[in-house]
Amino acid sequence: MELLKVEHLTKIYGKGENAVRAVDDISFTVEKGEFVAIIGPSGSGKSTLLHILGGVDRPTAGKIYLNGQDVYAQNEDQLAIFRRRQVGLIYQFYNLIPVLNVVENLTLPVLMDNREVNEERLNELLHTLGLERRKNALPNQLSGGQQQRVSIGRALMNAPAVVLADEPTGNLDSKNSQEIVELLKYSNRKYHQTLIVITHDESIALQADRILAIDDGRIIRDERVREVR
Repeated sequence: MELLKVEHLTKIYGKGENAVRAVDDISFTVEKGEFVAIIGPSGSGKSTLLHILGGVDRPTAGKIYLNGQDVYAQNEDQLAIFRRRQVGLIYQFYNLIPVLNVVENLTLPVLMDNREVNEERLNELLHTLGLERRKNALPNQLSGGQQQRVSIGRALMNAPAVVLADEPTGNLDSKNSQEIVELLKYSNRKYHQTLIVITHDESIALQADRILAIDDGRIIRDERVREVR
């Protein structure tokens, strides 16, 4: 089942001689439950593409459809709600709110919508992430790996249509990196969670269902590693 459809996506920064084509006429689709790794050198357009997919940065041209909805046909208020409910974003730098504890950071997207927290899902995530005993801790009381676990839990809390991760292990040592990858793979399997991850680590990319290689803002390789379960 097709979840995400990208049509002739282009992003240009600047004008005239100073114009930079960060994303250059990219088109692809992603199935529900697919784990896609996006690889490429620095400056290839990977992060720009991810931000546009997540509703963070508007494209210069092209269309994105998520569950059949034209993402950028929405106004800014609608787009903000869309980001909170339909997209889970995970960054290299955890972006946790320093004055909020683990539970408060996890449930922030739900509370911002003035909705009730699903306590069963919250407790399940705390257990899965190994944070049950740290649920009242502030970010500065957590290790880097634990902070990234909170970031993952926050991204999953709303059961979004897609989770987008930008170098989620880039700030971690090898042991914590593999644990984070295993957690992402677990969420992909357990919740049939669609997952798109930017990584420079080929060993991580090879654990995905599919690899998109990008250079100079264009897809230069689209390789199926394994079939979506």
